[in-house]
Amino acid sequence: MTKTDRIEAWLKSILPSATLRLIPIAGDASQRRYWRVQGGENNYVVMEDPTGSTERFVQLAKTLKQFGVHAPEIYGEAPGQGFLLMEDLGTQHYLDVLDTNNVNRLYGDALGTLAILQTCLPTEGLPAYDAAFLSRELDLFSTWLLDRYLGLVLSPEEQAVLQQARALLIANALEQPQVFVHRDFHSRNLLVSPSPSPGVLDFQDAVRGPVTYDLVSLLRDCYIEWPRQQVEIWAWGYFQLAVQSGVLRPEQEQQFLRWFDLMGIQRHLKASGIFARLWIRDGKAGHLADIPRTLNYVVAVGVEYSELQPLAQFLATRVLPALRDR
Repeated sequence: MTKTDRIEAWLKSILPSATLRLIPIAGDASQRRYWRVQGGENNYVVMEDPTGSTERFVQLAKTLKQFGVHAPEIYGEAPGQGFLLMEDLGTQHYLDVLDTNNVNRLYGDALGTLAILQTCLPTEGLPAYDAAFLSRELDLFSTWLLDRYLGLVLSPEEQAVLQQARALLIANALEQPQVFVHRDFHSRNLLVSPSPSPGVLDFQDAVRGPVTYDLVSLLRDCYIEWPRQQVEIWAWGYFQLAVQSGVLRPEQEQQFLRWFDLMGIQRHLKASGIFARLWIRDGKAGHLADIPRTLNYVVAVGVEYSELQPLAQFLATRVLPALRDR
């Protein structure tokens, strides 16, 4: 019996009277797989997690909904098999529709939701985004992009540049106020939906971590780019909202943009490694085209900070040319 056959058999036990059709849909940057289920009175989505564990997703979905975030309703789960039947929040991802005419409205909705996540969502029991966690994520860049994908052999001086940047980025993350962090709060996981909007997906990897992480995930998205001046206007607008809600304090204004910028560098290094891993390990090439944009963020921001200029130069002279030569 194929995996699709097993899913169909399981669905018939939940929706026995419906004639169902499974349609594969694009997944996220993970090993999870998704199908849209058509048939009966409603559309649904089936998620399959290859780890077989869905408890965390279900628990977080219930918590998000409790506080007014538009997470999917869960209609059925198969513990041990990793199957979930859940509400279909629609097909219009932010990435599909964002343009200069609607971005302020859509990002306004998203930032309002982010404020709820950071002010209302409990962090007890969530994994800590600690130094070891951050270090493992930065290893993805070195292991999967530099070594496995590009085959770069680094000089001792280049290795020292990466080590210095690693220490700086980890310290920056740990000194920030720690809040509920979605970890993938960006245009591919936000859906234009009826109120409350946006619909929010892919929250199962939530942690307790830095206040700027989800903000930079949204505003310096790996999949769509906005002018730097506009990004900073949105970021400062969120700073004011976070101060009003008690997440940040007015005196943290001097640190805020540095927190935001350096947090983005950590995230983008990690993301570029994940994109390379998706190709090498999982045979998914769709994210390779996003790596140059992702690393260009690091170069553009890194040159503004003297301690990160060596990293920016390394990326600009060694890594980005190697990507162009692939």
